[in-house]
Amino acid sequence: MTNGEFSSSFLSDALVILGAAGIVIPVFARFRITPVIGFILVGVAVGPHGLGLLVPQNPWLGNFTITNDEALEPFAEFGIILLLFTIGLELSFNRLWEMRRLVFGLGALELLIISALLAGFLAATGQYWSGALGLGLALALSSTALVLQISGTQTPVGKAALSMLLFEDIAIVPIIFLLGALAPNAGSEGIDGLVTTLWQGGLVVAVLLVLGRFALPPLFAQAARTKSPELFLSASLLVVIGASLATAATGLSPIVGALIAGLLIAETEYHVEVEHITEPFKGLALGVFLLTVGMEIDLMTIWRNLGPILLAVIGVLALKAIVTGVLLRLMGARRGTATETGLLMASPSETTLIVLTAASQALLIDAETAQFWQIVTAIGLTVTPILARLGRVIGRRVEPVPPLDEVVSEPGRPNVVVVGFGRVGRLVADMLAAHGRPYIGVDGDADIIERARRDGYNATFGDATRAKTLERLGIAQAPAVVLTMDQPVLAQRLVRKLRQDYPELLIIARARDTDHAALLYRSGATHAVPETLESSLQLSEAVLVDLGVAMGPVIASIHEKRDEFRIKLQQDAALEHKPKLRTSTAEG
Repeated sequence: MTNGEFSSSFLSDALVILGAAGIVIPVFARFRITPVIGFILVGVAVGPHGLGLLVPQNPWLGNFTITNDEALEPFAEFGIILLLFTIGLELSFNRLWEMRRLVFGLGALELLIISALLAGFLAATGQYWSGALGLGLALALSSTALVLQISGTQTPVGKAALSMLLFEDIAIVPIIFLLGALAPNAGSEGIDGLVTTLWQGGLVVAVLLVLGRFALPPLFAQAARTKSPELFLSASLLVVIGASLATAATGLSPIVGALIAGLLIAETEYHVEVEHITEPFKGLALGVFLLTVGMEIDLMTIWRNLGPILLAVIGVLALKAIVTGVLLRLMGARRGTATETGLLMASPSETTLIVLTAASQALLIDAETAQFWQIVTAIGLTVTPILARLGRVIGRRVEPVPPLDEVVSEPGRPNVVVVGFGRVGRLVADMLAAHGRPYIGVDGDADIIERARRDGYNATFGDATRAKTLERLGIAQAPAVVLTMDQPVLAQRLVRKLRQDYPELLIIARARDTDHAALLYRSGATHAVPETLESSLQLSEAVLVDLGVAMGPVIASIHEKRDEFRIKLQQDAALEHKPKLRTSTAEG
């Protein structure tokens, strides 16, 4: 291929990808359908099994098809790497340690039980035991890229799914080595290679953790001082790609390095800005990955084997949903959460395709069997959003939550909407009630809402990021919305959505610090209250007074320091006036 041909092919593929993003996202958003399905369907249409079949007879169609699907695979892998990186940003080492029981308990049980049941069934139908084991392990995996994109990581469903998906991501490397060891011509190299990879990978992870603790804060501080978004983006990509290459060099999955990079940056004060600046790249790269999934689907092969393929898809989905749901119930999850998570985790994973390839290369399964289960996997990925919606519907039926029409609302006095009803949300509700202001609290955690209603609060279950929930809460008539959740990225997105849909709405948001407050102001918040600032000033006041400093100078210095922050916040958020850091009218 000449340089001109390569350039033309590359530009043609880029045109198809960007055209798909420009058409799929707005069209599917118009009908409130996840673009996941749209990208996969576009992949089917423009791939080698779709319009690509007509290119020899109609060369002009080459401008509207993907001519080299293998060239897209690095971009698809980069999308998954960025997704795991952003998941790491939403976590922290403390939270990960708190989840260890779920990750290595629930996650391990889920993978082992499902893979054993699938392997047993396949062996009973005539598949040789080593091939059945490889297929069982492959099909037991669930899609990190799609599941967490749908569920998030903060809801009960998201937390349960995250714990299982983290274990699966950790288990990928041992699974690949196990399949190599089971190959008919394998010697002791498989086990020796696994041991080598584990100790080298462990050493690299330890080095990354130490370097990250000391190197990342000054790196991002320097990038922040330049006030250059390009430099900040370059530093972020340098960290995630460097960590991914480091773990990949030892044989571990690059997504392990990406997750560690996200966790390390999450411990710095720059994690919100990093999340914000890498978001567009993650979305586009994930779209490329979904296109490659669609290209794997051969409609003619599906039609010729429609019965067996449908039975395989339904069987795998049903088995995984039932086992996952039962395990969650045994570990204390609510019926609704267990049902919704089971259905969401039922489909196979993008890494299923990797494990199937490894099993085929190890001669554990033949090429025809591998192609059959690749099609089953691609169909399973396609229906993941449908399973998620079905899970929400069935979950609410098996465990009804308090309906919104039971919410107390005084005639002619619309409610202040308090989003997030944990410790801070309850305190806001107490203050509103003390001054005779009606309110309605909303939270996506059913346990929090159940306790709040039992304690007499006017609260309801719901996802405040959904337009329908906001409408039913009476957001159009609400005098104000108070965002209290400790989820910086989600708060920023919700502020932007509320300001866009309700330009005159009073929006008061809880900010983690002044940097987060500036982001909230830029997103459209009326007031953003940085909780760490006021607590720090109060601590300073207490210690100075107790050390014998006169009260007058202390109060003056506190006001002076607060005013410095107000000026900085005004500049960072590009506000016309200095923002209030306290609700006192003295600080106008």
